[in-house]
Amino acid sequence: MDYYKRMADIQLEERLNAFGAVLIEGPKWCGKTTTAEQLAGSVIKLQSPDMREQYLTTAASKPSLLLQGATPRLIDEWQDAPVIWDAVRTLLDERGLEGQFILTGSNAVDKSKIHHSGNGRISKMEMLPMSLWESRESNGTVSLTELFDNPQMDIAAVSDMQVEDIIFAACRGGWPATLRLKDEKSKLMVAKDYFRTVCKEDISRIDGVQRDEKLTRMILRSYARNISTLAKKTTLLADVSASEEMTCSMDTFTSYVTALEKLFVVQDVEAWCPAIRSKSVIRSTPKRTFCDPSVAVAAMQLSPKALMTQFKTFGFLFEQLCIRDLKAYTSDIDSHIGYYRDKYGLEADVVLHINDGRYALIECKLGSTEIEEGAGHLCELQRLIREHNKTDQQTLIREPDLLLVLTGGQYAYRRKDGVFVVPIGCLKN
Repeated sequence: MDYYKRMADIQLEERLNAFGAVLIEGPKWCGKTTTAEQLAGSVIKLQSPDMREQYLTTAASKPSLLLQGATPRLIDEWQDAPVIWDAVRTLLDERGLEGQFILTGSNAVDKSKIHHSGNGRISKMEMLPMSLWESRESNGTVSLTELFDNPQMDIAAVSDMQVEDIIFAACRGGWPATLRLKDEKSKLMVAKDYFRTVCKEDISRIDGVQRDEKLTRMILRSYARNISTLAKKTTLLADVSASEEMTCSMDTFTSYVTALEKLFVVQDVEAWCPAIRSKSVIRSTPKRTFCDPSVAVAAMQLSPKALMTQFKTFGFLFEQLCIRDLKAYTSDIDSHIGYYRDKYGLEADVVLHINDGRYALIECKLGSTEIEEGAGHLCELQRLIREHNKTDQQTLIREPDLLLVLTGGQYAYRRKDGVFVVPIGCLKN
């Protein structure tokens, strides 16, 4: 099967040119190993059934032996032998060369097992499941980079994706394993199996603490029911504890969520809190999100057919799809994603900051009837920032460089108020 180019390809190559080693982290099955293999000179996979015990024995006695081979040497699932981190760092000091190693892992390692941070020697990058552009479903007729660089430009493009296509893509997820499958039923099974594996195996394997599969399912289902919302932990816990079959304390709930974060399954979005009106009115609870919308779909046991009649529910999943793709399209420019919401109902679903200080206010609206509302929020937020800067010269807030409404519709254009309307099926980096 042909390799589908990823946004991470360029990022990995650039980091190998600048650092001795690169660590690629992210959820399992998102394509870390396959992407790393495109540039690797040699490969060692610590979870190989035939060699695992030998590799771990070698790592325990003389880990440097595992690092010998053509560079960049890929060490897959390195966290199974954390001592490799310090061995890599030591060898990098000896060699003084760039591009020596690629480490991949789907689990956040226990930092107590590492003696040196690797700062300045080992660069960290995160991968996510595939965006619609990477899976060749978005036609890429609108570039996010070009919108940032030319916010006065006019655009005219048409998405090839219908709403039905977007719903299926969200249910299937951006898992590379689905690319080789031919029928829709098989493609939908990948996300379901990912969910099952996380609940049954990974949640306990991540740190050696035995956890309950059923409770994990319930916690993820609660997260899924509250996806793209500002539900507090107490609300999520109450949802889980509502079942007569299961009780859960806040400490237990927190430990499960922490494990899921280490697995990169849940990835909450933090609030952007500029003092536009008053610090006291800003909502600061994290927005509940997943690495991929398909995990939430699997947790709620939904299907494309069911979501075709539940557009309100899919609207929250659509926002998650947009966040996943926005992260992918800006991964090479050190982006940061937040959200804004105040008690007056003014919001921006996504606040996308990039490394040069520029940022975009973004609303995610599935249907065309919601575009006006989304654009209105963005323009009002921009107006408030301007008013704030006129009255408070001491705490100036940078005006947004881009106002964008991402939709599930088909037509891309620039409104008279300067807001860009772009179908997710047209967007690329």
